[in-house]
Amino acid sequence: MPSSRLVPSRSTAVRLAALLACSVFTWAHADGGDETPGVVSSVKLPSQAKGQPPSWAGKAFRQGVVAVANPYGAEAGAKVLEQGGNAIDAAVAIAYALNVVEPQSAGIGGGGFMMIHLAGTGETFTIDSRETAPAGATREMFLRTPVTDPPVAIPTPSQQGVAVGVPGMVRGTALAIEKHGRLSLAQVLQPAIQLAGEGFAATPRFVTSPNCANPAQSRALNSPLVADYFCPGGKAIPEGTLVKNAALADTLRLIATHGADCFYKFMPEKGCDIAQGIVEGQTFKRSAAGSKGGSMTLADLEGYQAAVREPIEGTYRGYKIKSMAPPSSGALTIIQILKQLERFPIGDVSAGYGFGSAKTLNVMAESMRLAFADRADWMADADPGFAKVPTKGLINDTYLSGRSAAIVPGVRMTPDPLPGDPRVFETAGLQPAKALALAPPVTGPDNGTTHFSVVDKWGNVVSYTNTIESGYGIGVFAGYTRPDGTFRNHGFLLNNELTDFNVIPSKNRVTQEIGYNDVQPGKRPRSSMAPTMLFTPDGKPFLAYGSPGGATIINSVVNITVNLIDHKMGLQEAIDAGRISVASANVTPTGSVQLESRLPAASIAAMGALGYRLTGGDIGSVQAVLIDQKTGKQYGGADNRREGTVIGLPRSQGR
Repeated sequence: MPSSRLVPSRSTAVRLAALLACSVFTWAHADGGDETPGVVSSVKLPSQAKGQPPSWAGKAFRQGVVAVANPYGAEAGAKVLEQGGNAIDAAVAIAYALNVVEPQSAGIGGGGFMMIHLAGTGETFTIDSRETAPAGATREMFLRTPVTDPPVAIPTPSQQGVAVGVPGMVRGTALAIEKHGRLSLAQVLQPAIQLAGEGFAATPRFVTSPNCANPAQSRALNSPLVADYFCPGGKAIPEGTLVKNAALADTLRLIATHGADCFYKFMPEKGCDIAQGIVEGQTFKRSAAGSKGGSMTLADLEGYQAAVREPIEGTYRGYKIKSMAPPSSGALTIIQILKQLERFPIGDVSAGYGFGSAKTLNVMAESMRLAFADRADWMADADPGFAKVPTKGLINDTYLSGRSAAIVPGVRMTPDPLPGDPRVFETAGLQPAKALALAPPVTGPDNGTTHFSVVDKWGNVVSYTNTIESGYGIGVFAGYTRPDGTFRNHGFLLNNELTDFNVIPSKNRVTQEIGYNDVQPGKRPRSSMAPTMLFTPDGKPFLAYGSPGGATIINSVVNITVNLIDHKMGLQEAIDAGRISVASANVTPTGSVQLESRLPAASIAAMGALGYRLTGGDIGSVQAVLIDQKTGKQYGGADNRREGTVIGLPRSQGR
């Protein structure tokens, strides 16, 4: 039955923002003194890293807020804000600091998407620093040689050099600082250089993530140098140990001194040899037969450019949403899921659609399945020469109304939904084509990711998702062998981002063209990263948020949006609440619906009774900042699924 919910007026939207703000739970340091995380000689672990935020939560701030999945990253951003930097400066400082303290998730060996809102001009745009395929990449590069029929992928493609894309983070962050920062790149790099050179106290996630006790399942043990750093002697580093990375500190100093060109160009006369280390590092091959190194050259690195893009914009129950455009599938899939849900009275407990109810979970799962069916075929890099992504058609109201009609409450859709034909709503007069029931494209994992959000005292806002793809990337440090036989280690992990392409070449099931997300030279692999902002009707941002988690990123953002708008939760409550994720049209026998144990047990059982194959585990790690545009107060929310930390400024005057 259609919802009777009305589109909110401007005053209603402002009241919602105020309501969210009033129920936010924030944690920060009480005195900015001994408990401040950062470089410490006493190896004293900050309380946030132990999952014990101070009890005096719920304060509002006016001078800026950072929300980060790691306490040291949060401290780096807060320090830069205190030094006069803006949200862009702070975000870049956080990104580099996380390369030191959360290297399994992100760093200069990878890339990401930064969404920026400038308070002075009202502009909202994104900087795309997604990795690209090198000039030598081919659709068949992940296949066994000679190519078999049917084609079979090489062993563990995501752990070999063939998976390494041309890194983009350094170009992207340098562009952001040059165009929109108040400080220099060298200044915002200082917290990361200090953390790498002087050390930090190892947090629980840092020491448990490598899985040192299980080498067969540990990407951190893929190469000897990386294994020795994360699991010295084959054992986990004790929590609280002072961890240093002198090689990374040297690399960051080179970038601080000579700029981004020192990363992308081989300039030995300046000591800029990082590019040589990337190129040699991506030739890594595992010992198994059929292993492959990458084809990246110095020319690929020198030619890399970050791109400035307009976000994709949509609405949900009258609230404006902006998120990441292709090559990300984030915005398109999020908007599809939400618009397909809009006809249901989500949040109406009397109708059975309360938070975590079986009805709510059922229609959310079905909407995710429909959207992910479209994602598999239609979403990819839309730059000229690559896929003709129907960005307008995919989020057209009429198209999504038709897709939503397939959702029947209390029913699991069978057979699995196929992609629709959104081109009809992109180009007038085009006749819809019938989708063929071919196997959907296969993509690799995407779990080595982090997200953070920042607002400054001027009202500039950043939502930034950064990644090296899988945890620890290919498990190899950039570096090269010198003529004397010694090894020059650059101290950062190389991404395995190219396995976000279709590993097995595919066809679009509607057009029969080559798969939109098949590998092509210079192309950016499809991403799920979705830095997102919600806006008041007059165009002012009141929430910046996002998440890591591969394809579940999309669903984490959907969960938070529904929790805030439909279930009327406060920000921290919305982040803490249990989540649902479906990242494939197929939910049985090989696909699944992921339900967190935080959801009601009776609802989980009811979903199983509908025939869904269910899995558990944590979904994502959302970090968010909220701005009450009426009062100017700023709030933060962070996720305890990781080591989420919020620091608000001024530290001693939150109210």
